[in-house]
Amino acid sequence: MVSDNEIHDYLKRYFGFDTFKGNQQKIIRNILAGKDTFVLMPTGGGKSLCYQLPAVMGEGTAIVISPLIALMKNQVDAMRNFSTNDDVAHFLNSSLTKTEITRVRKDVLEHQTKLLYVAPESLTKEENIEFLRNIKVSFYAIDEAHCISEWGHDFRPEYRRIRPIIDTIGRAPIIALTATATPKVQHDIQKNLGILEAEVFKSSFNRPNLYYEVRSKQDVTREIIKYIKNNPGKSGIIYCLSRKKVEEMAEILRVNGIKALPYHAGMDSATRTSNQDKFLMEEVDVIVATIAFGMGIDKPDVRFVIHYDIPKSLEGYYQETGRAGRDGGEGNCIAYYSYNDIVKLEKFMQGKPIAEQEIGKQLLLETVSYAESSVCRRKLLLHYFGEEYSHENCEACDNCLHPKEQFEGSEAVVNVIETILAVKEKFKADHIAHILSGKVTSAIKSYKHNKLEFFGIGEEKDEKFWNMVIRQALIARFLTKDIENYGLLKVTEAGLKFIEKPSSFMLAEDHDYTDTTDEENAFGAKTAAVDEELFSILKDLRKKISKLKEVPPFVIFQDPSLEDMAIQYPVTLDELQNISGVGAGKAQRYGKEFVDIIKKYVEEKEIIRPLDMVVKSVVNKSGIKVYIIQSIDMKRPLEDIADVKGLEMDELLSEIEAIVNAGTRLNLDYYINAVIDEDRQNEIYSYFREEAESDSLEEAIKELGSEFEEEEIRLVRIKFLSEMGN
Repeated sequence: MVSDNEIHDYLKRYFGFDTFKGNQQKIIRNILAGKDTFVLMPTGGGKSLCYQLPAVMGEGTAIVISPLIALMKNQVDAMRNFSTNDDVAHFLNSSLTKTEITRVRKDVLEHQTKLLYVAPESLTKEENIEFLRNIKVSFYAIDEAHCISEWGHDFRPEYRRIRPIIDTIGRAPIIALTATATPKVQHDIQKNLGILEAEVFKSSFNRPNLYYEVRSKQDVTREIIKYIKNNPGKSGIIYCLSRKKVEEMAEILRVNGIKALPYHAGMDSATRTSNQDKFLMEEVDVIVATIAFGMGIDKPDVRFVIHYDIPKSLEGYYQETGRAGRDGGEGNCIAYYSYNDIVKLEKFMQGKPIAEQEIGKQLLLETVSYAESSVCRRKLLLHYFGEEYSHENCEACDNCLHPKEQFEGSEAVVNVIETILAVKEKFKADHIAHILSGKVTSAIKSYKHNKLEFFGIGEEKDEKFWNMVIRQALIARFLTKDIENYGLLKVTEAGLKFIEKPSSFMLAEDHDYTDTTDEENAFGAKTAAVDEELFSILKDLRKKISKLKEVPPFVIFQDPSLEDMAIQYPVTLDELQNISGVGAGKAQRYGKEFVDIIKKYVEEKEIIRPLDMVVKSVVNKSGIKVYIIQSIDMKRPLEDIADVKGLEMDELLSEIEAIVNAGTRLNLDYYINAVIDEDRQNEIYSYFREEAESDSLEEAIKELGSEFEEEEIRLVRIKFLSEMGN
């Protein structure tokens, strides 16, 4: 048996450390004793040392299975830095030439190599299996072991073949390591690797220095720019789901004077590596990335992690936020949330196998629960990873700093528990919520649960309320989720005691985040109060100009544009062009009088304008607007334009309306004359010219009557606004 003194001696001599962190020493002792081991240790806890040190001390070569080529290279370089001998660590993956593979095999066979990093794909190759059968394997370390589970945030099918291959090569102790695993994922890993009896070492998931906040997804770009400008010189990561959004966001930040670069899997590896290095070397402050970024990145002073889009799973969210404040200093984690994003993510799943879709939906539900809940965010996250957080107030999340009013909920909790027992603990949260709220779904009907005494017992509340009660009962450990059939609700001993003798149980309603996002809104969401006095002055000016020009006021600027002016106070024509619904054409034609009057007003009232006033926009890279303008100039039928760009006619008309509203003149006569009779055109046109008080489509449909199609009205309205306003 290896003594603790020997282990400490190696730690100091080989790695230069005086003391172990957390569970490291116990884990190393367990591996050296030849026992199977499961290590759950959040990022930054020192997972690598847990297998590096016993590999160096033990006899033979440790096989480390790792999914990322870049990570392998970093680990091998790090090991070689600790040693005087470069042969101490090698990797075997698809990036090597035949000559390099021969060299690796020679070093391993000559017992020079203590650690051999292998990609799971390489492990399955017949020639590698044959080679590894001829060496003494000290143990197998499976890094990023959550890749084994379909419930993990980074599932890889090839990881599920590891155990049969180990059996073929020759059994040795197995150590599985992961930085994020829910109880369900942990069970999957141990079951798949055949190490259900392994010693389990869990470190706490709590990162006390991180601040968690979820914000409604409104005016996000402006909010992010404002945040970064208020935190000058600090390092941060912004995560987006799509590569396109990553590129757009990085570009917008750059034109607004922020040192930012993009990072995603679609870029060539040289650019990606260069951008990553510039971030590490602090040549840039911000990296905008897809989740491809940050695996194995150890920049200790990332001060903020912003999620432009909410991730697909809470594990992903925990991993990504975990890249903030690794040095124990400040780490702000802000996520922007809209239920629209969840709907989009669900759509992406369509076409995948049903089982995969089910898992994906369950994981998304957990994300929604986290985002919408008003419970302490730290408590929610730790509960998700099977850890209890006993403090009532973490003082480092938005829900604890701005708590929602609580109400007595013991009766609601009792109803939930009794309903779960009534259906024999065989159903998920949504089904229980439907029973309690009295909602008849096909599943409720087929199980005849609409005949239960509990059906509709809480119909004065909706299923969202009952899902919230279930969630808070889970956190209180009155309920648990079945590990094998994930999601089925089971009642715990504590839950049974509670219904026998209910005590006070306080609940808080969920957040109600609005579904609009400024990126999808024609005029952007209003997040600041409109200056009513200035708004009134601007309306008067608009009226005066409309009389002078003999056009309806809404042709000049629409109300949302005036409201935006009364929030942003633009005082130059350049600034005016950043106002929603105002383009270069409108700014040149009507803008001077508006900015002059705003400038005077700002000076007189001594108004301090928002720091982030000028969020410079980037030309739409897709070129869709340019394409539409050019196609209309060439008199192409609108149906053809829509086909080429993959748009519905309704979407194309919205694009054309946005172009015209921003001040570009378009001549659609060639198309309108071909599809609408002259008399009908005249009737719609004169309505907008003489009767309309606004450009509202609903009002126009109501006034003109049902004999006019909505599409006709929209086309003539475009013609009218283009001719009169631009």
